[in-house]
Amino acid sequence: MSKMRRKVAPAAADGDSSEKLDQLLLSSAICNNEDLGPFVRKAFASGKPETLMHHLRHFARSKESEIEEVCKAHYQDFIMAVDDLRSLLSDVDSLKSSLSNSNIQLQSVAGPLLSSLDAYVEARNISKNVSLALESVRKCVKLADLCSRANFHLSNNNFYMALKCVDSIEGEFIDKTPSSTLRRMLEKQIPEIRSYIERKTNKEFGDWLVEIRTVSRNLGQLAIGQASSARQREEELRVKQRQAEEQSRLSLRDCVYALEEEDDEDELGDQGKDGYNNGGSGVLGFDLTPLYRADHIHQTLGLEDRFRQYYFENRKLQLTSDFQVSSMTPFLESHQTFFAQIAGFFIVEDRVFRTSGGLISKMDVENLWETAVSKMCSVLEDQFSRMQTANHLLLIKDYVSLLGVTLRRYGYPVDPLLDVLSKHRDKYHELLLSDCRKQIGEVLAADKFEQMLMKKEYEYSMNVLSFQLQTSDITPAFPFVAPFSSTVPDCCRIVRSFIEDSVSFMSYGGQLEFYDVVKKYLDRLLNEVLDGALLKLINTSVHGVSQAMQVAANMAVLERACDFFFRHAAQLSGIPLRMAERGRRQFPLNNARDAAEEMLSGLLKAKVDGFMTLIENVNWMADEPPLSGNEFVNEVIIYLETLVSTAQQILPAMVLKRVLQDVLSHISEKIVGTLLGDSVKRFNVNAIMGLDVDIRLLESFADNQASLLSEADAGQLKTALSEARQLINLLLSNNPENFLNAVIRERSYNALDHRKVVTISEKLRDPSDRLFGTFGGRGLKQNPKKKSLDALIKRLKDVS
Repeated sequence: MSKMRRKVAPAAADGDSSEKLDQLLLSSAICNNEDLGPFVRKAFASGKPETLMHHLRHFARSKESEIEEVCKAHYQDFIMAVDDLRSLLSDVDSLKSSLSNSNIQLQSVAGPLLSSLDAYVEARNISKNVSLALESVRKCVKLADLCSRANFHLSNNNFYMALKCVDSIEGEFIDKTPSSTLRRMLEKQIPEIRSYIERKTNKEFGDWLVEIRTVSRNLGQLAIGQASSARQREEELRVKQRQAEEQSRLSLRDCVYALEEEDDEDELGDQGKDGYNNGGSGVLGFDLTPLYRADHIHQTLGLEDRFRQYYFENRKLQLTSDFQVSSMTPFLESHQTFFAQIAGFFIVEDRVFRTSGGLISKMDVENLWETAVSKMCSVLEDQFSRMQTANHLLLIKDYVSLLGVTLRRYGYPVDPLLDVLSKHRDKYHELLLSDCRKQIGEVLAADKFEQMLMKKEYEYSMNVLSFQLQTSDITPAFPFVAPFSSTVPDCCRIVRSFIEDSVSFMSYGGQLEFYDVVKKYLDRLLNEVLDGALLKLINTSVHGVSQAMQVAANMAVLERACDFFFRHAAQLSGIPLRMAERGRRQFPLNNARDAAEEMLSGLLKAKVDGFMTLIENVNWMADEPPLSGNEFVNEVIIYLETLVSTAQQILPAMVLKRVLQDVLSHISEKIVGTLLGDSVKRFNVNAIMGLDVDIRLLESFADNQASLLSEADAGQLKTALSEARQLINLLLSNNPENFLNAVIRERSYNALDHRKVVTISEKLRDPSDRLFGTFGGRGLKQNPKKKSLDALIKRLKDVS
């Protein structure tokens, strides 16, 4: 073995000289493979490069001696190795000979085997190549089959399956296709196929967007129409219920209540409540398939977000277009189409939101609805502000309320629309009042002040029973002459129409209890419009007793009609009748009724005044009292009896009583006024006794009315003559000074004015009267009654 090489450090020379130290440092640096640059610079810097060269030569010589010593040391080892190799040479030769023989034998044996192995390897390579070829063919066959299916689906517009085929080709075959030509073809065609499918899908979707606008309008009209049908059925049910309640209240017959089953035809079905399937054709031919397919295909293409944004933007543009109101067409004619289009739009969006799996979000639908509500409110505000016809407002309000009912079923908040309707409630009623004022004016202007003749039962039902004007439940014989003129049912129809229109406007407007509002405007119609029109009619068009009597009769019938009006308003408003009765006030046509009765009384007084002029023919200083009354009273009573026989046919008893009471009171005033007036300078007791007979005849006339009125009412008629009766009683009294007794005066003479008593009593002159004695005979004793009367006059003058 060779000895390890060792590193020998240069021997340091003896001495401490600087040269020895430099040599030692240089040797150490070379042995340690350090940089000699500092030594070289130092040598040149000191100007002694020869010293450096000398040190380097010295170091080289020292290494040569080391090398030589090493070579000497290894030479012995080398000689020994050579000797060992020579000893092995003979063994190697024998081994070589043996290996040669073995090789010859192996070659002879392995030759045939190598031939077989070469044949096997060749066959195996062929088999492998065939297998690779078969695998390539199978891949190509599958690829060709997929391409064929993709073409088939494309030709049938089955784009989703075509895309699935393309995705399968791209994912499974395109990278493994052995044919580079085929692979290049596929890499070129696949993007084109996807682009083609996207274009075709977008075209179908665009066609659907065009079609959906027409479908939405039809869908909205159908949905609103069915809401209207449902409302109409509810109204019919309420009418039947009101009729049953009325029949029960009137006890006309036993009422049987039963539930009626009705097919809920107003539903759009499960196709649904929207009128379509999840993409199939519904009852409207409405098909969402193009939309769903476009969404699905764009999802497959990885363009889902882009398509959904595209869908939202297009639908938003369509909605904005739907907001346009044509200035060429009156809104009254176009409002149904306008609102139906919007209703259909949001019915479709509700369906898309619930079935498309996120094509449109709930927030997007809500934003669209908020925009639509804001626009509809703006349109309604603008159109309502321009309308001057109540019926137009009502038509639009009804359709908007139906729109609200329809869309509320789909969860859309419609309160802002209802708020707009409520906001224009006052304007609607003002227009309605204006229309009714005009209609009532026309009706009253056409009144002929004649009793209404009804020849058929349907006329009676239409003009009497429908307003509950009958005074008996028994149907009269026909022809039937009603106590009122045609004005009454005509006005009742106008008021009833007003109530129904008012209730119709207030109904379905979000306010559940609106009777107070309807009642408020009904009061205005009766108090301001009808009462005012009747007052105008009475003051300007009534010129005779018959006309005044007919108007007074009409007012009595209208008083019953007003009860019906408030009950009808309560029934239509859905509140119990007892609540309506509880809130009733006085007769709203009081002014017109009082004016009619005052007009009738005034005309009757004028007639009576004509007969009362005959009082001038009375002999105030008669020798004998008239046994059968004065002429003027007989004429007045004949007239009054004729009047009563006519008036009782049309005037209610209470109206007739009030009128007669007013006329009798007027007669009493005229009698007293005649005695008080300048035309009568003096009178005697016989004349007073004649007036007593006259008043008795008038009182008898009042008593005779008990069969028509009542005993109490007849008694009240007699009280109308109280002033004249008490005056006559006082003048005929044996003790006229009792007038000064407060108790007796309050009981028997409360209607007399003491000043009138003084004036009239002073005119009493009768020298031969058994009650008052002789006024002209000087020697005769004065009658004590005359003396008492004079004392009364004196005392009353003192009081005055």
